[in-house]
Amino acid sequence: MFPALETELKQQTLPEAYEDFMYHHLQYYGYFKGPTSLSSTVHRQIEAVSRGVSCPSRPENGNSYSLMLSSPLLKSRQLLHDDLGEVNSRLREPRDLFAFFSSSGPLQAPRWPIECEVIKENIHHIEWVPPQPEYFYQPTGNEKAPKIVGEEKGTVVYQLDSVPTEDSYFTSSRVGGKPGIIKELAVTLQGPEDDTLLFESRFESGNLQKATRVNTYEYELTLRTDLYTNKHTQWFYFRVQNTRKDVTYRFTIVNLLKPKSLYTIGMKPLMYSQLDASTHSIGWRREGNEIRYYRSNTDDGQQRFYCLTWTIQFPHDQDTCFFAHFYPYTYSDLQCFLLSVANSPVQSQFCKLRTLCRSLAGNIVYLLTITNPARTPQEAAAKKAVVLTARVHPGESNGSWIMKGFLDFILSNSPDAQLLRDIFIFKVVPMLNPDGVIVGNYRCSLAGRDLNRHYKTILEESFPCIWHTRNMIKRLLEEREVLLYCDIHGHSRKSNIFLYGCNNNDHKFWLHERVFPLMLSKNAPDKVSFHSCNFKVQKCKEGTGRVVMWRMGILNSYTMESTFGGSTLGNKRDTHFTLEDLKSLGYHVCDTLLDFCDPDRTKFMQCLAELKELLQQEIHKKFKELGQDMDLEGSWSDISLSDIESSTSGSDSSFSDGLPVHLLNTADELNQKKKMYKKKKRKPLQSRKQRNKQYQKSNLMQETKLTEDAPEGAGFASTLQKQPAFFKNSENTSSSMMKNEKPRLNEREKPGFTVSCSPKRNTNPSQEPAPDTKPNWSRNRYPATKGGRTTAVVYPSLHIYTYP
Repeated sequence: MFPALETELKQQTLPEAYEDFMYHHLQYYGYFKGPTSLSSTVHRQIEAVSRGVSCPSRPENGNSYSLMLSSPLLKSRQLLHDDLGEVNSRLREPRDLFAFFSSSGPLQAPRWPIECEVIKENIHHIEWVPPQPEYFYQPTGNEKAPKIVGEEKGTVVYQLDSVPTEDSYFTSSRVGGKPGIIKELAVTLQGPEDDTLLFESRFESGNLQKATRVNTYEYELTLRTDLYTNKHTQWFYFRVQNTRKDVTYRFTIVNLLKPKSLYTIGMKPLMYSQLDASTHSIGWRREGNEIRYYRSNTDDGQQRFYCLTWTIQFPHDQDTCFFAHFYPYTYSDLQCFLLSVANSPVQSQFCKLRTLCRSLAGNIVYLLTITNPARTPQEAAAKKAVVLTARVHPGESNGSWIMKGFLDFILSNSPDAQLLRDIFIFKVVPMLNPDGVIVGNYRCSLAGRDLNRHYKTILEESFPCIWHTRNMIKRLLEEREVLLYCDIHGHSRKSNIFLYGCNNNDHKFWLHERVFPLMLSKNAPDKVSFHSCNFKVQKCKEGTGRVVMWRMGILNSYTMESTFGGSTLGNKRDTHFTLEDLKSLGYHVCDTLLDFCDPDRTKFMQCLAELKELLQQEIHKKFKELGQDMDLEGSWSDISLSDIESSTSGSDSSFSDGLPVHLLNTADELNQKKKMYKKKKRKPLQSRKQRNKQYQKSNLMQETKLTEDAPEGAGFASTLQKQPAFFKNSENTSSSMMKNEKPRLNEREKPGFTVSCSPKRNTNPSQEPAPDTKPNWSRNRYPATKGGRTTAVVYPSLHIYTYP
């Protein structure tokens, strides 16, 4: 019926040698099911065609067409065919082995410890920015400090059945947590007139262990400690239902552990009303009156407890409301965001999602690699790297909002974002501790330990998230220079945003580690406080990510601390930070990176001069406090910076608790093996000439023993003993930030380095902050000619990728 098609198929009866080899090869590996010779297959296809195969567009011949498509040629999923059913000459693109998301498939559900009960409801909140500034609460001095009544005189209306404490440890996990029927923990209402509040916290990031009703509208709340510990009560996030309007309720959290808190200076809790969200699109807002933070009249004999009390009036009757320490950002929120990036045809071209590792509970720790594809391997190898991480402490959700602002900008089509992707490779771990975020911990992982004290750990299975992060950065340092590392945190006792760094002892780069924080404070003067920054490295902080990465060779290694409260600076003085404030800081980090790497070094050198002046003032102040006079001309730069700065005791970082009990033996065994391995030193290999010489000496020694006395023989033998040679392995040190640094952007004229002037640019007004907060730093951001650069480091060919 179709002579042309029949003739074409007959021409394929004699396969080429290469095709015959490929079919044998595919058949050997199970990708090809048919005979190695194509003749019988083609003959069957010809017969099928002659029986009435028509065009695929003709439905009456669909069965014959399906017969042709069911040919053994098409058994392999790796061979592509076009719409006419013809086998394509190319293989299918390799499967992305690390792809997580599919627009048609569901997200991976969070895995919980087997002890945790989890309700089936999906909790979701809208994002909203209040139209007016939310000011701190101004204490009047008349705030009440209720004495703790307890369940002896009150009524328990909500209590978790089993909470893992320090006496137990993590064993297993599953999606949905504890199997079986979910118990109803809240009390049963006796009728429509019953005004008892119904509490719940068994959802993602929720934290409330017990609620006790001590009066008609007064409740005492007990927070759950971090799982498998007996401390770290700070983060709270819970739901209340059956509310009454125009009634003053009092809530008192009774088991907080920190003696100081931002609540003492007016920070308010956050409240979310579902009715307001659904009807008026109003999200989280600061609410509360009569706020007081005070020491409790009870303790458990080992720890002193502190209380937080506040009053509230709900906006609606029969409403569902939530309270939180800070704006929640859950593991599912992160997955939804990453899903949108993976499904974006534009963003997915320069943002690759990978699995860094899996957590103790089996949740994925995501790694994002963000950069524009390089045109040549040399261009890819010349790019420097920037590493950002967040949420190593799960209760510090402000880190996730700053990270989201950073990702929103760096993945945008802004010219500055495109330029950053051209000159940098960004490695981003947006959530280092997903297990802690899921279960509602404040500080620890499911190992019951603060991960930001174990970056030097050798226990991969116990601390997989930070172990793999450290090794990822270690491999990255072997390929290229890491310009900056920043771990984003939250702070519960200090206002504003500030950074902790590490003093550099190399006079060649003296004070360079302070330039980036100073520039950031100039770009965001109403949020970032440089005077709150600290660069002293304390012994108790040796296990933190900041110090470990600094010792690995990253000069600009920082911990960014963002307050849970608000700002004491500029136009935002005495106001709480909103979601927009936090996300705008992510933009400012990108903006400061461009300033920091500007080929015109005017701003950089001006910052250095300003830093030297500030340091001189600090030195004079220190000597004045000591009652000493000193001429600092010519010698002041030799003074140790660590002696001038105070400690970072104001940091929220806790001291390390060491390893969990069930891991101590494992650590001892690994350390013992490591020591034994170090003691074993192999003798250097000898050449053939050396071996022959040694053989001749041995023979001579034996002959001498036969002819001479024993002592003399022994002495002669001792002189012939070959002494082993040992070699010391020199440590590989990373190149410093400024080594071989040359401009990558065209230079331009600089009007000066001022803090508050006209705006720099306005490429994307919806993503950039208000102009009044921007200094007038003009910038000419275009790729520079490569002639002005020093020769790039030549990397082995196996380590150069056109697309990292």
